[in-house]
Amino acid sequence: MAMRVAKYRIGQVVRHRVYPFRGVIFDVDPVFNNTEEWYDAIPEDIRPARDQPFYHLLAENGESTYTAYVSEQNLLAEDNPRPVQHPELAEMFDARKDGVYISRTLRPH
Repeated sequence: MAMRVAKYRIGQVVRHRVYPFRGVIFDVDPVFNNTEEWYDAIPEDIRPARDQPFYHLLAENGESTYTAYVSEQNLLAEDNPRPVQHPELAEMFDARKDGVYISRTLRPH
């Protein structure tokens, strides 16, 4: 099985294709790497393929903030320039540059 290159990058703001939430990517798995219980809890008719990148997000919706795990097929690049309001954001990222959050640990040299 050929490994796909991730479409989105760490620090990028994305939104879910179906559900009303957005977030900042803080980690990427090249293929599904969560529990079977998590995967099986997704209704079969909308369950994503395992052989694609999955993204860890510091997510927000209109009511709360949380961590989300989302397949690439269910994400879209966010075109809203509004900053994400997640309490853990400052622990992982510095200020934004051109709409992308700069990782504290993955700084370019």
